[in-house]
Amino acid sequence: MNALPARVLVVEDDHVIRELIRLNLELEGFEVFTAVDGQDCLEHVERIDPHVVTLDVMMPRLDGWSAAERLRARERTRHCPIVLVTARTQEEDRRRAERIGVNAYVTKPFDPDELVDVVRGLLGGGRE
Repeated sequence: MNALPARVLVVEDDHVIRELIRLNLELEGFEVFTAVDGQDCLEHVERIDPHVVTLDVMMPRLDGWSAAERLRARERTRHCPIVLVTARTQEEDRRRAERIGVNAYVTKPFDPDELVDVVRGLLGGGRE
């Protein structure tokens, strides 16, 4: 059994949604950190070293697309699983996420339990 919980960085500009995700992940035993937009995410990701990042798409300063691209471009975060949590439901948006290398795509409104399951699934039961 792992002594330390998996770290999840939740990036969401809407306070209510950010807290909903944070609370549900914490109730499942994850250590959760939050960021208010993509720029905030990039400023904190090296220090947090998350096992998974959840990213909203439509955010001020730096959107989720750009944040995901930058996470994939960095050596340290290149392989960190990314879950987009977005109201964007068009097929082109899903294809763009695939091109960037996003691991999962969850559309709003979402079931918090489903998001927890997606995060747990990306961790694959084992961490290094």
